[in-house]
Amino acid sequence: MAEFFTGDRPTAAADIPGGPLIVTEDEALLDDLLRLCAAAGAQPEVAFAGPPRAGSWETAPLVLVGAARRAPGGGHGRVGGVGSAGMRLLRGAGRRGGVLLIGRDLDDPDVWRQAVDIGADHVIFLPDAEKWLVDRIADAAEGVGDPALTIGVVGGRGGAGASTLACALAVTAARSGRRTMLVDADPLGGGLDVLLGAERASGLRWPDLAESRGRVNSGALEESLPRTHALSVLSWDRGDAVVIPPQAMRSVMGAARRRGGVVVVDLPRRIDEAVTEALAQIDVGLLVVPAELRAVAAAGRVASRIGMVLRDLRVVARGPFGSGHLGDEAIAKLIGLPLAGELPPEPGLPAALDCGEAPGADARGPLARFCSAFLAEALPSGGSVAA
Repeated sequence: MAEFFTGDRPTAAADIPGGPLIVTEDEALLDDLLRLCAAAGAQPEVAFAGPPRAGSWETAPLVLVGAARRAPGGGHGRVGGVGSAGMRLLRGAGRRGGVLLIGRDLDDPDVWRQAVDIGADHVIFLPDAEKWLVDRIADAAEGVGDPALTIGVVGGRGGAGASTLACALAVTAARSGRRTMLVDADPLGGGLDVLLGAERASGLRWPDLAESRGRVNSGALEESLPRTHALSVLSWDRGDAVVIPPQAMRSVMGAARRRGGVVVVDLPRRIDEAVTEALAQIDVGLLVVPAELRAVAAAGRVASRIGMVLRDLRVVARGPFGSGHLGDEAIAKLIGLPLAGELPPEPGLPAALDCGEAPGADARGPLARFCSAFLAEALPSGGSVAA
């Protein structure tokens, strides 16, 4: 396992991302904040008993300001934190977002006045909020923005074409220039890297990440995975099936989402603890159902299980829809889920896959057109995807 995936092991200084600005005159608080920055894998800049370096206040991804504490014995003086001169300096600085005031005494009403004086976004009390603060520091160090649109794809029965659709969605999103990650969550499948023709591409696979715990760095995860068709793919190797613990799935999926863009997850039909963790981080699910009565019956059982965790689950009805076959609206009605759309057959797709062409690579084919239309609807406003 790559060393940077564990949150409790040393990291080389050159690999530590930029961290917050710490402004305090309290040595004990400074020690605690330095410890929390180390836990987040961030290298802070410290302004101790003096003004911050020119430009630091404006450019730091996050500012942690120590609140002045009441003097021992109930006196009216203030100790530690930022002194009166320092507070005047911070009040005179330009207002900015990402300023946190760090205190220790929940019963100190003056902390809130200090927060107003410096325009703090939040008041944080230690040690209660340590975990929350570590996550905020790590987010700031990674440059985290909006989380990725995360799409789960599952087959209503075996051979429904869920893996093909998952790959096509990822290829289509990547073709539009969006950061895209494809996650293979089915250890018993054939491997999405094989479907994309990337089984020999270098990079980490699931067995390398099975021991991941704590917070996984999103940038390091993306850089470590195989790249193909302008996207990152997390799949399986050709060895024996490896059990992925739920905490590893939670950590890896969290890192994938924090990186932004689009994350597509190919889901198995069975539900275990790891799959439940993946489902908890998915925004919208697509249930691929061939236009056959037995497939509809099987898909109903899959939907009943997955729907207990994933609230937004929609049907993709896969053609052909000729005489004697169920229509797309009838399929969705029988399963009791909203219809995401119909997926007509794509002539020549099996031959193209045999030749190493990725699903959705033909931007004018029915598969890519379906993916473009779905992504244009599902992405945030202004996130159109050209076919």
